Amino acid sequence: MTETNLKIDRKEASHERILHAAAEAIRRHGVAGVSVADVMKRAGLTHGGFYAHFTSRDDMVAAAIHYAGKQSAESLEYTVEKLQRKGASPLRALIEAYLSPGHMHAPETGCVVAALGSDMARQSEPMLDASRERVLGLMRRVEAALPAAVKRAEAAVITSTLVGTLQLARSLGGRQGLALLETSRSALLDRYDTAG
Repeated sequence: MTETNLKIDRKEASHERILHAAAEAIRRHGVAGVSVADVMKRAGLTHGGFYAHFTSRDDMVAAAIHYAGKQSAESLEYTVEKLQRKGASPLRALIEAYLSPGHMHAPETGCVVAALGSDMARQSEPMLDASRERVLGLMRRVEAALPAAVKRAEAAVITSTLVGTLQLARSLGGRQGLALLETSRSALLDRYDTAG
């Protein structure tokens, strides 16, 4: 490996560490709770190296929203596939994976849409664009899981219920949060899971 390739590999690895740290931070603390200094420290890098990767904090946060969305989509897909192998319909698997106790208790690794919620609309245009993309991606994922008998327009209702339930369950926490997850899971499945 040449010295140039080694430098590129190190820069890519550093960039990945920054995105990972920033994605975790925005899901845990919200956009306002993320500072460049904290992210760089969590990534094990110096503050001065930040501008070799991003032009601004907003640029980093927008990239972290994309990164977090990709992470949570991959995690959700893994769980959905596991549930489907056990016989769950695509929609049942998606609802059960999204409204699970594990997802409720892990905001720093979970859905970035639920983690940021109302923060999204108050951000700069690059961050807002990244957030919109995540919301639309989740809606498309729900739409793809719908049984044929369910109208495609219902994907927005289901997505809103999933995100809102998760946000409220996290706010309530404990038994109340878990009970809310169960109630919403049952209501969604009763209404929309025509395959189950």
